[in-house]
Amino acid sequence: MTNVQDELIELRGLRFHYRDWPSSNANAKDLVLLHGYTGHARSWDAFAAAMSDTYRVLALDQRGHGETQWAPPQAYGTREMVTDLEAFVAAMGLSDFTLLGLSMGGIVSIGYAGARPPELSRLVIVDIAPEISAAGLQKIVTNVARSDTFATREEAFARARQDNPIPPVEHHRHRVYNSLMRTEEGLWTYRYDRALRDASVPRETIPAEEGWELVANFNVPTLLIRGELSDILAPEIAERMAKDIPDCQLREVAGSGHPVPLDQPESFLEVAREFLTG
Repeated sequence: MTNVQDELIELRGLRFHYRDWPSSNANAKDLVLLHGYTGHARSWDAFAAAMSDTYRVLALDQRGHGETQWAPPQAYGTREMVTDLEAFVAAMGLSDFTLLGLSMGGIVSIGYAGARPPELSRLVIVDIAPEISAAGLQKIVTNVARSDTFATREEAFARARQDNPIPPVEHHRHRVYNSLMRTEEGLWTYRYDRALRDASVPRETIPAEEGWELVANFNVPTLLIRGELSDILAPEIAERMAKDIPDCQLREVAGSGHPVPLDQPESFLEVAREFLTG
């Protein structure tokens, strides 16, 4: 990972952080990665390093997440994040680029791609659709609302393993350790805005009906990846989405829950690479 560069850019009055992985391929196109809710750009490190032989990879910390600046509490809606992405694409001068979004990042990708931006050439959506399984969504909300301070980083990691024992251990530890920051009291807490942890703060989302209209309006080759054990993307919803998108492949990753790149990183890389380099 010696070639990766951590960069800051101002977009729409906020300071954004992103990781820039230059490619060994002189003709490489750009691949933009969007993490999920409570995630961060560092969660893509292994995947980005593997794909940098083919693409220049740009992993963005979305507003309020990772090392990107926090926004006003009501300014974490999907449309705000879509507009952030539009601003990032314009500021970076991207054209003919590929977009890959996981979970919340996938919803942002749906909002972006549904407008048929001319800069976009290919799309990967990971374990999300316009309709989300209610039980899985409630589980996420409940987990985020729990105590969020820890005496050590390893204590935070132990909580994460208790919640999800599927990912490879060191891969999982890397994600968790890079999710944390110090508090004034010397404890460790998650490095995303506390407003995002409060379910009572209203955040605008894209209604399901509009979401289905957006996916039907995609005009680029699309890959939809579902985790076999996902409690967020139901099999029948994934099938509908694959049918509604004009040019879509649906692939399922065995043994994975909702966070597919975390749970099964090698299988995720294999499925994504096949599409991205095909």
